Amino acid sequence: MRAFIFQRATDPSAAVQALAAAASANSPLTEAAVQPLAGGTTLLDLMKLDVMRPATLVDINPLAGNWSTIDFDGGNLKLGALARMSDVAAHPQVRQHYPVIADSLRLAASPQLRNMATLGGNVLQRTRCSYFRDVSYSACNKRHPGSGCAAMEGFNRTHAVLGTSDQCIATYPGDFAQALMALDATVEITAKSGVRTMPFAELHKAPGRSPEIETVLAPGELVSAFTIAGRWPRSLYLKARDRQSYEFALASAAVALDVQDGVVRDGRIALGGVATVPWRVREAEVMLKDQRLDEALAARAADAAFSAAVPRRNNAFKIDLGKRVVARALQQAATMEIRA
Repeated sequence: MRAFIFQRATDPSAAVQALAAAASANSPLTEAAVQPLAGGTTLLDLMKLDVMRPATLVDINPLAGNWSTIDFDGGNLKLGALARMSDVAAHPQVRQHYPVIADSLRLAASPQLRNMATLGGNVLQRTRCSYFRDVSYSACNKRHPGSGCAAMEGFNRTHAVLGTSDQCIATYPGDFAQALMALDATVEITAKSGVRTMPFAELHKAPGRSPEIETVLAPGELVSAFTIAGRWPRSLYLKARDRQSYEFALASAAVALDVQDGVVRDGRIALGGVATVPWRVREAEVMLKDQRLDEALAARAADAAFSAAVPRRNNAFKIDLGKRVVARALQQAATMEIRA
């Protein structure tokens, strides 16, 4: 690990002021001069690998007093970005009214990491692509824009089949973000100019021609909270992976249903493990509206979810696997017992 300067921010203003010293918003994250430090479960790992090389780390944990809340207000849920994954996953009301959130957090990482990792850091975690994380590979457009993508013709079993471009096929690795996508969450962003909110679905950027730019956040901006409107007790997160413990998804689905008298009034589906960014499949959701969900309808919706998939040499299996995950998640959500 390279030497760095350590600072501690005592309030949001000090944090964003320190972080605003970062380079241009068009610089790759790997080259950003200043990085925020919360749980550190991704950042420190990448610094040890020499993938990220910040000159300064700004500790934002002192902001946790106001930024780690789990609030239920008027039937809505607000989660502070510095709330720990394990605390949110274990919260009784989250488990009752938003099981998809509890599931997505509980199925991520190990208990030790969940005790350290924050919600904000989790949604901003970097890809697990081995060609990105191993600096001996020179061809990685995320690390070195314009250098190429070694994964294109390399071993790409875990890579994306949705949202890819000719510049990058790296998979977004998180779980919690899919739950936020399915629940139409908004994200609160704190900057020098104040606080703004936006749909969470607009936070991440697909690789396109600039895979090194992964979010719309500018230097000096921090994710400070997430808000979900309404309650979604009929929701779940289903994750298929190579092993049952501490493994990233090969394919996953976050599903939320509003079912009245056996008819789906509203259905939400977001995919993980198969796309370059958290992936919402609205074309599949349209098929569910005002229908009685059965095995045939679940299968048709699953097919629609992957209609735009583009497989590579080693990851074509993800399409069939992903369809099975979506269909099963829909059927399980439709029949799940709702806790009073």
